[in-house]
Amino acid sequence: MSFLGGRSNANTGSVNYDKIDMAVTELDTVTDFFNRMVSSCYNKCIGAKYPADGDLNKGESVCIDKCVAKYNDVQKKVGEKLQSRGAAAPAQNQSAFGSL
Repeated sequence: MSFLGGRSNANTGSVNYDKIDMAVTELDTVTDFFNRMVSSCYNKCIGAKYPADGDLNKGESVCIDKCVAKYNDVQKKVGEKLQSRGAAAPAQNQSAFGSL
């Protein structure tokens, strides 16, 4: 079973380009999220305040743990809010155009 083609497409030679595009978009989104989180937490917890000796001290480690947890929590809440708005939008459009 192929991830991008549904079934093994070795015999047919077809590729599902929609699934490839979706996978690329998801990878770009996850990569962007990770890079933003690293940049934000690094600037907040390490930045220029601490010397770059290669090891994190206890304060830096705790700060990074909390920062990553908060960043993930906010990302989850934003995603849930966007999903709820996305689910509500078709219902509003249907009721607005239902009388046509």
